[in-house]
Amino acid sequence: MNIGFIGLGIMGLPMAQNLAKAGHTIIAPERASLKAETRAAFTIVADATAVAKAAEIIILMVPDTPDVERVLFGANGVAAGLSAGKLVIDMSSISPTATKDFAAKINALGCDYIDAPVSGGEIGAKNAALTIMIGASEAAFARALPLFELMGKNITRVGENGAGQVTKVANQIIVALNIEAVSEALVFASKAGADPAKVRQALMGGFANSRILEVHAERMINRTFNPGFRIELHQKDLNLALQSAKELGVALPNTASAQQLFSACAAMGGSQWDHSGMVQALEKMADHKIG
Repeated sequence: MNIGFIGLGIMGLPMAQNLAKAGHTIIAPERASLKAETRAAFTIVADATAVAKAAEIIILMVPDTPDVERVLFGANGVAAGLSAGKLVIDMSSISPTATKDFAAKINALGCDYIDAPVSGGEIGAKNAALTIMIGASEAAFARALPLFELMGKNITRVGENGAGQVTKVANQIIVALNIEAVSEALVFASKAGADPAKVRQALMGGFANSRILEVHAERMINRTFNPGFRIELHQKDLNLALQSAKELGVALPNTASAQQLFSACAAMGGSQWDHSGMVQALEKMADHKIG
């Protein structure tokens, strides 16, 4: 199958590579930053319109709501190259409200639309082990499922368009609050004189165990804050949560506190850190580093 893929970044590139390994032809738009090996592996065309003309299914994996809107409907965008019967899959993490609007516009062109944000970070993308949260009609979901199975393991159709993005926002609330909990626990334990590595090891055998404790606590202890998922992107997702909560009349007090800790990291020059770097804001307040 000819598959368009727009957004070959930290997550998008390994996702596209997994599709290519299965024998699909990947068509991507020209970008100056594309590496030689990427150009050799994929078919590179002029722009997003050319991608949409050449592909049966077009996948987007870009940072934020305005990026999706620009790629879809801006100059030389996907919409200009669509013909009836094609399928657009947005795997970015963006506004649920905007997603419904984008879907309606794509549907009006005679095409199907799926919102399918993911969780699992760079490791999950490389290992084709992503969790994929899907908002789509049953027919569109059935059509895309073989592709999702090449990129992820936990694949769930939550509901119609927008439901996938709502689920991703909920996911990002849980992840941020878990990072905050693990960060606070390790700063507390370390300042109290305990070895944080051994504290982590002990807690992994109990009810406090989690993927955050397993993966991100190790990053905190080893001081490896190169991004799997950047703080600035998690800030974007929590903005979506807090914005949506305001519209719904829902209080998210701990989400707000996690966002403030990310903002503190950004103020320290850490917007590009992995989101496990949140611990550095707590370390600053405690005047104590755990590693």
